[in-house]
Amino acid sequence: MSTETRQARPTSDLTKSVREKHKEYLFPATIQYYAEPIVVTEGKGLRVRDADGNEYLDFFGGILTVSVGHANEKVNAAIKAQVDRLSHISTLYPTLPVVELAERLARIAPGKLRQMYFTASGTEADETAVMMAELFTGRSEMIALRHGYSGRSTLAQSLTAQSSWRPLPTKIAGIKHAPTPYCYRCPMHLTYPSCGLACANDIEDIIRTTTSGRISAFLAEPIQGVGGFITPPPEYFEAAVAIVRKYGGVFICDEVQTGFGRTGTKMWGIEHWGVEPEIMTMAKGVANGLPLGVTICTPEIAASLKSLTISTFGGNPVSCAAANATVQFIEEEKLPANAERMGRRLREGLEELKRRFPKNLGDVRGMGLMQAVELVVDETTKDRTPEKALTNRIFEESRKRGLLIGKGGLEGNAFRIAPALTVNAAEIDEALAILRESFEAAGAN
Repeated sequence: MSTETRQARPTSDLTKSVREKHKEYLFPATIQYYAEPIVVTEGKGLRVRDADGNEYLDFFGGILTVSVGHANEKVNAAIKAQVDRLSHISTLYPTLPVVELAERLARIAPGKLRQMYFTASGTEADETAVMMAELFTGRSEMIALRHGYSGRSTLAQSLTAQSSWRPLPTKIAGIKHAPTPYCYRCPMHLTYPSCGLACANDIEDIIRTTTSGRISAFLAEPIQGVGGFITPPPEYFEAAVAIVRKYGGVFICDEVQTGFGRTGTKMWGIEHWGVEPEIMTMAKGVANGLPLGVTICTPEIAASLKSLTISTFGGNPVSCAAANATVQFIEEEKLPANAERMGRRLREGLEELKRRFPKNLGDVRGMGLMQAVELVVDETTKDRTPEKALTNRIFEESRKRGLLIGKGGLEGNAFRIAPALTVNAAEIDEALAILRESFEAAGAN
């Protein structure tokens, strides 16, 4: 479809009203995409429609959350049936949906991960993981990664290593941030693979010089989501986790964005690196948009929690019914394999964009249906200055042409492209065509 056929419809009174009320009643810090935020009212599959009747191809899926498409019929049917039976009871009572989901996740989880705790968000899942690591090891110091993002609680913000997402100074003592394996912008000013994985090896120096030498855990995303889909080299996690275990820590793998086939072929992102975590967290795509967080541990770690605990909304029957249907759909439809095939098609198209716009398109990275492009002022210069203004222009142009994508990175100069796992070749090609038009219209070189 050409640019000329994507003319936006006049702004409706409903859109104006929603924007005004959002500005009046919600925290001003609640970020919204686009100079004129769209008011999404409905969605089906990979398409969403706004209050003005404009249709968009959604290649961000509610921040990698709509894993099997908007209004997936099998997931919706499970939700509706569960609502008619039981919508809430709390963790004080076992329910069929929660035990079915626990059994399903234990079956597909890597290594010895078997027992889990349900919450309502990824933030809570990470909080629970840190608590379990501290209880199991009897230690409180831990390692996280720069450019990482762990959520919006006090602990999660202390784990997060991006200033724009941290409104307060670090409140939790004992969290140390190691250099992230960001090969395009190596923090050690080296080049892979001749670097010898200096960023991973530096973890040992951080432990020995900034901690007591007795750590509880290493928390990391296989691919950093908010960080701009920063993707480590193949040997990174094996080296980093070995160092952490040498000093008594466990590995907490944050699969909130990378889980459930998103990275292609495998169910979990970390499986690409061949490392088995002692604790893993997940949320977002697990229930295709319904709120659900999960922390899964080895039985030995799960047994470390001796005090009373409860989660009012954790393991909610409706969310668990949605998750059961979502994971079953992913497995039955072999969506990890589709993510690999379609991800390869998407990656090839993005690489072609890099060849077409070699000055401004600096890096293409990611795995499966989790791909990013990073924009720079001039790729030929040593510092590769982030190009935020051009990024924003392309972002607006793609929206005008009917494509929704995400942004990320410390400087906000990376596009995050992550359609639902059900995406097909025609939709991939359509998105790539829109991106090419948008780059051209924005003046990229």
